[in-house]
Amino acid sequence: MSKQIKPRTLTGTPDNTPRDYEQPHAALSRRAAAEGFVLLKNEDSVLPLSSDTPIALYGSGAIKTVKGGTGTGDVNERRSVSICEGMRNAGFTITNEDWINSFEDCYQKARAEWKKHIEELWTGDVIFFNAYCSNPFRMPVGPAADNTSADTAIYVLGRIAGEGADRYAGKGDYCLNEDEHKMLSDVCGYYKNVIVLVNTGGVVDLSFLDEFSNIKALMIVSQPGMEGGNAVADVICGKTAPSGKLSATWAYKYEDYPSAAGFNSHESDERYSEGIYVGYRYFDSFGIKPRYGFGEGISYTSFELSGVKAFAEKDGKVNVSVTVKNTGGCSGKEVVQVYVSLPEGRMEKEYRRLCAFGKTALLAPGEAQTLSLGFSPMDLTSYDEKTASWVLEKGLYGIFVGSSLSGSAPAAALSLSEDKTLIKARNICPLKKELKVISCPEETVKKRFEALNEMLKTVPVLTYDLSDVKTETVDYTGNIDPDDEAAAITAGLSTDKLLALSVGEPSQAFGLQLGAAGIDVPGSAGETSSLVKEDGLANIILADGPAGLRLNPFYFVKDGKAEIMPIEAGMERGLFFDRSQFEGQEEYFQYCTAIPVGTLLAQTWNRELVTEVGEIIADEMNLFGVTLWLAPGMNIQRNPLCGRNFEYYSEDPFLRGKTAAAMTAGV
Repeated sequence: MSKQIKPRTLTGTPDNTPRDYEQPHAALSRRAAAEGFVLLKNEDSVLPLSSDTPIALYGSGAIKTVKGGTGTGDVNERRSVSICEGMRNAGFTITNEDWINSFEDCYQKARAEWKKHIEELWTGDVIFFNAYCSNPFRMPVGPAADNTSADTAIYVLGRIAGEGADRYAGKGDYCLNEDEHKMLSDVCGYYKNVIVLVNTGGVVDLSFLDEFSNIKALMIVSQPGMEGGNAVADVICGKTAPSGKLSATWAYKYEDYPSAAGFNSHESDERYSEGIYVGYRYFDSFGIKPRYGFGEGISYTSFELSGVKAFAEKDGKVNVSVTVKNTGGCSGKEVVQVYVSLPEGRMEKEYRRLCAFGKTALLAPGEAQTLSLGFSPMDLTSYDEKTASWVLEKGLYGIFVGSSLSGSAPAAALSLSEDKTLIKARNICPLKKELKVISCPEETVKKRFEALNEMLKTVPVLTYDLSDVKTETVDYTGNIDPDDEAAAITAGLSTDKLLALSVGEPSQAFGLQLGAAGIDVPGSAGETSSLVKEDGLANIILADGPAGLRLNPFYFVKDGKAEIMPIEAGMERGLFFDRSQFEGQEEYFQYCTAIPVGTLLAQTWNRELVTEVGEIIADEMNLFGVTLWLAPGMNIQRNPLCGRNFEYYSEDPFLRGKTAAAMTAGV
């Protein structure tokens, strides 16, 4: 008896009024955004501001707040709240409304010119998506700043980046351009207290902090999703105390990053010559001081960590308990981070690595909470290229606990008496070209271990016995479990059908556009193949992400079936879409929640919260009939100029993996 495939219905609705899921999903997006903002500077406790404080707002990000990245990482939400709008919603009086209106005029003019440029490129052999992605919109700076009656000004540095084009290290992207610098200079000259908000998907140059002494506060708001403006206002007015921590290292200058000299987005042969020294592992190991380090972030309150204890189990798992007390004057949350230093041996290793973290509940002043944080032996391994194995070398593993990498202190040590191999594998992808990777100078390593050994003399040393832990050998034979239902199904399919399942059906999409090839769900990235329906297999629908589902916000229906829409219908809210070709047809609407970008979610350091965010994506997948979400990204943030860093959570594989796992647990 053949299986019956459930018939698909039209997604969305012809009624364009808000649906029941939209408000609660937006509320969670707002809460997640606020928890991921990272406060790095707050001189004279200038923040929080009372909502009756008059303020002036400047910078492109204040009026046209960048909610997320471009390309497949974009999301078509019903509407997005700017920082300007969010501050008004919170009751703030904005004193430079004339400047805001003039900026809006500049923006609309720049937008029209950009659209014309894309349309001129979008001819002949240049398809729309390539023209669009390789020429990202550049925000105008706007008119000159003016002097108003307010004492306080907020300058929002905004940047757009996304798929198809990396960023550049010069003025106007990584650095302020001349007009932006002039505006910030004028703002600092006109106003007593200046607050800078960084509305970017990745790291930017912050050297202007050294120049303007009355920049009293600095907060990284990243790309906060559709409720970003309201979330910013929540933190600015103190409704929510900031509790985010950096998930990347912010250097004093771009050249400080180990991949800076060799990074070239125009070359197909990119060499990862930094090896293991990515992000904080480089700065920490080589003794290079960043402007703001990995894991850093302050609050409106203060915290005290005490009672740190470490325990090693027979299976090699290590548990670290620590008590966190709110010693300040308002409620807040704190993140505890556990780093482990690695012993000297024949393999080169970074100095310390993140192995565990946890976040407290909201603690009232004087309230305390004890966290229990754990890590496994695998978290301490190094990959031995010669033996294709993950190995712990013998020696002392120092356990550092704190609220950031730089603020962590040694609390205990693990003593391993002999090398331990946890996994034996086989090198299946040998280098085809010579690759020279950087190495930490011997003198630096020597001094580091001398200092480390002195520190570890003052902490308890635990015997780390891994004799009961078995070594796993990876099986490359490809043997299939006979009880595997998927294997049984594919075994009965022809080669043509297997190919169709793998490639999908982009040929049926409008303009042959991969990334918008979905038919059953308009705007989805693609689907498998109708060729296997006769075998009882329904199409699998894939939607892009990772800042929410990327579907068309609207589509048209003819004779009860959804029309195939061109890719431009789902980009920039239909800015490039010609509606006349569907004139007279019924229009349907399907809005998705634009959640904060991956980097901001990682900055929450809150797996439970990120799981909640994953759950609202799961709700919308069920609502719109999406089977697989092409997210979240797991790439390494090895260089600040990667155009898609906003999607990829962190420069650290442990934090990146834990955050991505929390998101997918919700899905």
